[in-house]
Amino acid sequence: MIIIPARLASSRFPQKVLADIGGLPMVVRTVQRVAHLDRVVVAADDEKIIEVCKAHGIEAMLTSTTHKSGTDRIHECATIFKLKDDELIINVQADEPFIEPDVVESLMRKLQSLQKRNEPFIMGSCYNAINAQAAEDPNLVKVVLDDADNAIYFSRSAIPYNQGGGAKYFGHIGIYGFSKKSLQEFCSLSDAPIEDIEKLEQLRAIYHQKNITMVKVTSTGFGIDTKEDLARAIEIFL
Repeated sequence: MIIIPARLASSRFPQKVLADIGGLPMVVRTVQRVAHLDRVVVAADDEKIIEVCKAHGIEAMLTSTTHKSGTDRIHECATIFKLKDDELIINVQADEPFIEPDVVESLMRKLQSLQKRNEPFIMGSCYNAINAQAAEDPNLVKVVLDDADNAIYFSRSAIPYNQGGGAKYFGHIGIYGFSKKSLQEFCSLSDAPIEDIEKLEQLRAIYHQKNITMVKVTSTGFGIDTKEDLARAIEIFL
């Protein structure tokens, strides 16, 4: 199942998930990118989002307004649906109207391989190669990996610091996958201090020594983090 957490009260860009992109709300554009891959449900915090989704034939569920993160929101949705422990859940962000279906499918395949190996904790995400200039953008999260392609750390800063020269930078693509059991485990973990400092919820898993398996993909998509991003997206649909 693909669950898209959609929050109206975004602190940095209020109501951005309903922003018009070429005649359609952003969240609708995002759903349309992945609707053919699996069942898609929007987990929203406001009736306005529910109404928009219903108007476009999209399944949506009203969730709590008090969730700290999108992952907590999709966990509520998965719990209400009573999904089985081995159900794979893909979390696609509502502000990703250019997410490539191939990226989602790559993550699905990786999660399935983790299940076949009976990994005790199943959580995955994606990354791609970026240049040094892009690495300086704090809205683009960077990730450093170990030799098994597990995440060591995520940051809004340019990491690794290039003191020795020859640094390679990887940008995190804001898509996550879990088994239902691992999603529940993640949401039961205590918050990590560094999670609140960086404002990156995935650091909670690393802090508690849980592997986040990363999948390298090729992607030209981008999330809508700023009004400049929105203007760029609108130009693409003109």
